[in-house]
Amino acid sequence: MKIKKAVIPAAGMGTRFLPATKAMPKEMLPIVDKPTLQLVVEEIVEAGIEDILIITGRGKGAIEDHFDKSIELENLLRDKGKDEELEEVLKISSLANIFYIRQKEPLGLGHAVLCARQFVGNEPFAVLLGDDIVYADEPVIGQLAAVYDEKKNTVVGCQRVGWENVHKYGVVDTDDPEASVVKVKRLTEKPERSEAGSDLAVLGRYIIDPEIFEIIETTKPGAGGEIQLTDALNILASRQPVWAYTFEGRRYDVGDKLGFLEATVEYALRRKELSEEFKSYLTSLKD
Repeated sequence: MKIKKAVIPAAGMGTRFLPATKAMPKEMLPIVDKPTLQLVVEEIVEAGIEDILIITGRGKGAIEDHFDKSIELENLLRDKGKDEELEEVLKISSLANIFYIRQKEPLGLGHAVLCARQFVGNEPFAVLLGDDIVYADEPVIGQLAAVYDEKKNTVVGCQRVGWENVHKYGVVDTDDPEASVVKVKRLTEKPERSEAGSDLAVLGRYIIDPEIFEIIETTKPGAGGEIQLTDALNILASRQPVWAYTFEGRRYDVGDKLGFLEATVEYALRRKELSEEFKSYLTSLKD
């Protein structure tokens, strides 16, 4: 079944990037010259998904403005003959059919996903977290969609993070952690190393069956007093198979300052107009 709809939870406060995020949504922090959220939207579009719901919150108006048309800016660029910039701006407002809904209270990722129920309806859907961007030959959410098409059940996107880092992530417990597609026995949120079933971590990409909505409705708040998507997925895994897929691509945690800097540097080095001069600058820092 073709995945037609994607959901991006983007209601977080971005406290790890204060003071920059005091007035600006963390999802609008740029990687070179593109907001991180735009990179996520482009991944969705490249996978052939056209309908996107962004879950926002108070103070997130810049997100809607970014993906809307800007007549004044377009006219200014047109008048100045800045055709390349005009083409880029026009492209942003026509990337996809983008809808918005507010998560009125910070009740957790599970609750944010529940806000998408009417938008999704009774069909499988993609969920992408804005803190994870992936540079890949094939869009990661498209990779997961292909696995879903084969397995017909929920798929979570994973990569190995090393045993020393399992306490930072939701980790997969499985009988066969070496395979690229494995059946999930349980997901454990930020376990100690001694409690982790593997070093296979869930990294912000999901294709989820709509049955998850009924489960979230009855899921009690977990860690931090929030409704955790991990808890709901564990209940789902007790009723039907849930699969973990080790996706291909270079993943960056742009919700972390070091990860954000790594993404900025590496994306800049991939840009033809920047790479040589920027590489020379970075090399000069060794002196």
